[in-house]
Amino acid sequence: MRDKSHGEQVERWAEYVKHNSDWKIKLKGFLDAQIIMARRFYKKLGETEEGRKKILELRGIKTS
Repeated sequence: MRDKSHGEQVERWAEYVKHNSDWKIKLKGFLDAQIIMARRFYKKLGETEEGRKKILELRGIKTS
């Protein structure tokens, strides 16, 4: 565990999820935006040779 405050935050989030069944609906917009931004980032990064190498490195794919 990182530290006490991190553990406390995890516990608060677990309690929130347990008692608020609509948590997914409330976060959907935020989560969708995060996915969209990540896809844009990887698409842009993949436009260069160096970027494609970095993507492979990040994904743990070995090249020759």
